[in-house]
Amino acid sequence: MDSGDPRLALQRRGRAALSLSAHHLGELAAELAPLLDGAELADVHPLPPYDFLLVFQPRAADFVRRIRASLHPEASRVHLQHGRVELHEGSVGPFFRALETDLRGARLARLSQVRGDRVLRLDFVETPSGRARALVVELFGRRSNAYLVDGNDRILALAVPPPPDKTDPRAAVGLTWTPPISRASAEPGPALAESLPEAPAPPRGTTEAPLSWRVEHALAARADESDRERFARELVDRAKRKLERAKALEHGLVERSKAGDDAERVRQDGELIKANLHAIARGATHVEVDDLFDPECARRKLALDPKKRGIENAEAYFDRYHKLLRAKASVADELERARAKRTALETLLARSADTSLDPRDLEAEAIEAGLLDRRQEPDARRREKHKPEPRKPYRSYRASKGSEIRVGRNASDNDDLTFHYARGNDIWMHTADTPGSHVVLVLAGKSEPDHEELVDAAHLAAHFSPLEQAARVRVHVARRKEVHKPRGSKPGLVHLSGGKILDLRVQPERTKRLLETARTPPPAS
Repeated sequence: MDSGDPRLALQRRGRAALSLSAHHLGELAAELAPLLDGAELADVHPLPPYDFLLVFQPRAADFVRRIRASLHPEASRVHLQHGRVELHEGSVGPFFRALETDLRGARLARLSQVRGDRVLRLDFVETPSGRARALVVELFGRRSNAYLVDGNDRILALAVPPPPDKTDPRAAVGLTWTPPISRASAEPGPALAESLPEAPAPPRGTTEAPLSWRVEHALAARADESDRERFARELVDRAKRKLERAKALEHGLVERSKAGDDAERVRQDGELIKANLHAIARGATHVEVDDLFDPECARRKLALDPKKRGIENAEAYFDRYHKLLRAKASVADELERARAKRTALETLLARSADTSLDPRDLEAEAIEAGLLDRRQEPDARRREKHKPEPRKPYRSYRASKGSEIRVGRNASDNDDLTFHYARGNDIWMHTADTPGSHVVLVLAGKSEPDHEELVDAAHLAAHFSPLEQAARVRVHVARRKEVHKPRGSKPGLVHLSGGKILDLRVQPERTKRLLETARTPPPAS
């Protein structure tokens, strides 16, 4: 591929930054639309700082299709995801929370390109709120963004908020989303297959979305390369800041060590004051005495505290002498550690220049060695201040095969978990004939639960009930769609229109293992 082709590449920092043209996006939309027609959005996975993954379950299918949207400034794209993805485990921003709340469980009514531009729109029906929703993704390189809009195209959330100093942003929460002025060329340019290099065979040998696989292979690699370079630059900057502090600390310790060298002279001055108490007038600020420790016996002027008596001034000198001795003893160890840290940071900077080494591995080693602090903010693009996660109505646990198990915190939270944080096919559980927490085994697109994970969830239902010490417990098991809330009933009370009862033999070791997987969402402050 010719990286100088203006229809595909922009030159930045001496390297071609790939971006899909409007024509390319139209080809991708035509490829993806029939694959996702009528599919349910089973899950949303944020992949900060630039990407997110939409997990769709086609109608009457026992498999899922994953769509990756990337707002990466040098490789913005949308495609069917083929390769493995490492999911994000940390906090997420308001945009991703809004996607999960408004779109999870909704059905995709239409996937289309907007006005032939680099904008993709996904329209959803049967949403949790019952209202129309759409996800709009703009792929404009460094100006890429994504929006959640309502039926009137009013913006409910956006991935990249406008800068706080921008007085008239084109897009902000509460405004109506409008397509940007199109800059798409009337000349369509080469087809996607001609613009990107041919990709090797996909992970499973074949693919139903060959254009997506070509985009994933080429642009994901470019994004990884760009991220690696950015990560390396940030690593060097952090190491340099730490090195400057280490040098300053070392300099300060050297100065303290030099001060300790004067300890003996301070003791001698104390002895001189003690030997000349008769010569010190009340309120004197200094005294001149013969220096008995000097071979020439020269006169020496010693500072005094006028508020203290002569003997008290001598004792102050002796106190300072002992303090300097203690400091000199401790500063030697501190200075040795400071010099070792400075040397280690210089070595880290030298290794950072080696392009054959992965900067992420270098960072991990540096953090483990105590040279660098852990990153505090994983999402570098977020311009708003970090806000604490809102309190969720459940605690989260991990089943034996990796599925999430959600456990309601109290009666009101039970209702919220069951009717707002669970999909229709998720497995719902509750101890039979006793109060307790609602428990949801999240299937995330699977049609049937794994038996061992079902037993895991039943153990948590038993544990979070008055029967936590019982050897056998009867547990209601039903699909979430078979659980109904009677009008006007008290919090936590539900009726079932189906399901079964599981006679559970409690295994304490299993319960203990499950409790150790707890990932409790932080409460809102």
